[in-house]
Amino acid sequence: MNFQVQAQTATPLPTVPPFHIPTYKNIVEEKGGLLRLQDNPPLGEIVTVVLTQAIYLAGFLMIVYIVWGGIHLMISMGDPEGIREGKAKITGGIMGFFIVFFAYLILQLVNAIFGLKVTPS
Repeated sequence: MNFQVQAQTATPLPTVPPFHIPTYKNIVEEKGGLLRLQDNPPLGEIVTVVLTQAIYLAGFLMIVYIVWGGIHLMISMGDPEGIREGKAKITGGIMGFFIVFFAYLILQLVNAIFGLKVTPS
């Protein structure tokens, strides 16, 4: 028996555009070892940074709340009151997900309509 093995070339992975999270470099400057606001920071930069950080924080807190509800559900050990509280926390976390998701969609709509850069794209 004679087996032949053919080498196959790997398909290159598609490139992903770089993701940019706004920083405070155009808002805050260092003077004498202290961070201070620039004399005239652009309002758009401040709004972009604050909203972006708020969306990330809300997403993180939502995940923590769902996990907390799951842990509460597991340690209730069949207690109806504990199960109800755990389910309520999980439901609240899922509702929080939809609120954050729709807030992000509204911000993207504001970007498209008014040509503002409110969120990173």
